[in-house]
Amino acid sequence: MNTLIRWNPFREFETMTNRMNSIFPRPPLTWNIDETLNTNEWSPLVDVEETDKEYTIKAELPEVKREDVKIQVEDGSLRISGERKLEKEESGRRFHRLERSYGAFERSFSLPEGTRKNEVSAEFKDGLLRVHLPKGEIAKPKALEIPVS
Repeated sequence: MNTLIRWNPFREFETMTNRMNSIFPRPPLTWNIDETLNTNEWSPLVDVEETDKEYTIKAELPEVKREDVKIQVEDGSLRISGERKLEKEESGRRFHRLERSYGAFERSFSLPEGTRKNEVSAEFKDGLLRVHLPKGEIAKPKALEIPVS
């Protein structure tokens, strides 16, 4: 039985890119069929945890300076952005391999309903950023008794 398969030129491009990526250790570009062409970007790893009193976001930011991190709460979302700067070669020192990613990053999170946005706090120590999002009282629906006539 013969079947027709719709030809997708981007799938062939992805196959070729994967083959090239296996030859070269760090490809300059990545391709995803469902997304647009983009460069490799560094994105910090994040844990989100919840207690009875707050949500806590922990972001790993090794070798990022405190002054290079920006935290914003706007329109029901929390945005963490910043930059990890590339080390410069100095006299007597040469890099033979650079595998760690550098550059600007940005992570966004939707704030849960009831988060007290005005009381968000953050602390940065030893390359770990902790953002504390205190919980507020969520308006609980009240049962309304309707008399039946």
